[in-house]
Amino acid sequence: MRQQLVVMLKDPRPGRVKTRLARDIGPIAATWWVRHQTDRLLRRLRDPRWDLVLAVAPDVAGLTSRAWPADLERIPQGPGDLGARMARVMRSRPPGPVCIVGGDIPGITRAHLASAFASLGRHDAVFGPAPDGGYWLIGMKRTRAIPAAFLQDVRWSTQHALADSCATLPDSRIGLVDTLRDVDTADDLRAV
Repeated sequence: MRQQLVVMLKDPRPGRVKTRLARDIGPIAATWWVRHQTDRLLRRLRDPRWDLVLAVAPDVAGLTSRAWPADLERIPQGPGDLGARMARVMRSRPPGPVCIVGGDIPGITRAHLASAFASLGRHDAVFGPAPDGGYWLIGMKRTRAIPAAFLQDVRWSTQHALADSCATLPDSRIGLVDTLRDVDTADDLRAV
């Protein structure tokens, strides 16, 4: 069973990506940042220890976008909030450990991901916390059925996102790995 790393991405179009960052620096600059950040991230995350998969949105435009390497498998995120889309991705992958990350974490390295996959040897699920109360990574061993309420009723984009997400995994052993910052605003961009 191969380890799978899924990167959640939106087709980089002005006005459709990083809207909070775009309010601070403008939609063209935010889109430029997304394109370059994603390019660097995908080059950095390629590793023979895991399969690298892109979960893309919007579904049709993302599947045909030329913004990302053509050799990487792409799957549609589908409808719903972030939790519904991540739960769908987690349930749809072939058997084996799966970690999901976003494309907006400049500090992520292969070592961070190797640590997360290793944590799944001792835990049912793993999270990579973010300083704002959210998280940059969620991973699951997937040896048991994923709970029906997985990632439902999570208060996204708040300091409660990590705690709410953990609460959707009752009776699961949950591990935490390094804290990393994602980029949602100009302040985040300056901090990284």
